[in-house]
Amino acid sequence: MKGARIVLGQLDGREAAARLVDGQLDDLLLAPADDAPPAPGAIFRATADRPVKGQGGMIIKLPDGDTALLRGAQGLKPGATMLVQVTSYAEPHKAVPVTDRLIFKGRAVIVTPGAKGLNVSRQIRDEDVRETLLEALHRSRAPEAGHGVILRTGAVGLDPDDIAEEADSLLDLADAVLADTEGPPELLVDAPGPHDLAWRDWPYGDENVEGFEAHGVLDALAALDDPQVPIAQGSIFIEPTRALVAVDVNTGGDFSPAAGLKANLAMAKVLPRALRLRGLGGQITLDLAPMPKKDRKQFEVALRQAFRADSIETSLVGWTPLGHFELQRKRERLPLPKGLIQ
Repeated sequence: MKGARIVLGQLDGREAAARLVDGQLDDLLLAPADDAPPAPGAIFRATADRPVKGQGGMIIKLPDGDTALLRGAQGLKPGATMLVQVTSYAEPHKAVPVTDRLIFKGRAVIVTPGAKGLNVSRQIRDEDVRETLLEALHRSRAPEAGHGVILRTGAVGLDPDDIAEEADSLLDLADAVLADTEGPPELLVDAPGPHDLAWRDWPYGDENVEGFEAHGVLDALAALDDPQVPIAQGSIFIEPTRALVAVDVNTGGDFSPAAGLKANLAMAKVLPRALRLRGLGGQITLDLAPMPKKDRKQFEVALRQAFRADSIETSLVGWTPLGHFELQRKRERLPLPKGLIQ
């Protein structure tokens, strides 16, 4: 099938959503297990517990005995009550990462308390479209609300009244949350589930359907248990460890002088999707196929272009003395459990 298709379903009793592009699995969202730490987007009223020496951070108390880490907490005193939002999935046996800069995100609109102005996403370059979207926003109470408001690319093509209605709804939610600062730790806004995230964040699909098995999603997911990913004449192996994700590049049967460069360039094209589908983030180390140092710039350009089109924030850190290349990737996806699809 050509085009994009969003498939809603469940995996192991957990809500899930898959995005297919031209018949190929392109993205996957999986709900956390019931006993997992809070997911990104959840907003809590929390209590400052104790500072983290040498890191400028503060351990924060959440409900149900969970703890969080707030970085950049200078001046915050233990016992203070505050509002925090989960920013990414917690690493195993570590505190949940949170921020005190709340955002309220919808399909068309983002509300940013503490900021100012009405803005349009930089990805929307057509001036007529930008002007039309701002006019739609002026139908809401955004101009007088006192919060920053950003129009997302998802607003393009939507009915102006729907944009204004979503803006008002998010502004009301923001005001209610910001006013709820008294009391013990409590969950104020739950994290969105995979089905809501698919509707909110994925580019519009040509078709929305239900049922993973009927649309080939289960077969594609089963293949993700294999750490090997074919590329051109070679392959890459993606293997997470406790400390980092290791990516090994092999040239396979290609023994030409440029085999290393070709394999590394091919790896750069498939790596964002491979990491996204497996839910892998944190520190990522690329053990590249041998290539001359003069080819490093070409490889970096290809890698940067590949991740520029990816929806998950990834920093290209650079080369190590041993010739490896390191990345740092935000944990916006849950790691796909081994053997999830039998």
